[in-house]
Amino acid sequence: MAAKIASKTKVYRDMKIVKNRFIPPRGFSYVNLFGVLFTRRDRPISDKTLNHEQIHTEQMKEMLYVFFYIWYVIEWLVRLIILRDSHKAYRAISFEREAYANQ
Repeated sequence: MAAKIASKTKVYRDMKIVKNRFIPPRGFSYVNLFGVLFTRRDRPISDKTLNHEQIHTEQMKEMLYVFFYIWYVIEWLVRLIILRDSHKAYRAISFEREAYANQ
């Protein structure tokens, strides 16, 4: 018998929102992949969070998606080496600073 995967999809501006049981992994609240926001079914999404993720979607478009992810990972790794703290490295990423400043 195939496993039943239930999800609920909404659209916010031009960003799809998918509520499901599997993405994001435990320990994360939201994951924005190529302009699609994934969240757990039981997780509410505030207007502030929607705006933050919409900013990331626009950043992705500006950098043609793939380059956004390449830059994001490289910048996080460099900041992780410098700061030696994964959360501080995440908050220091230029994309995150812009999104938090304008959410």
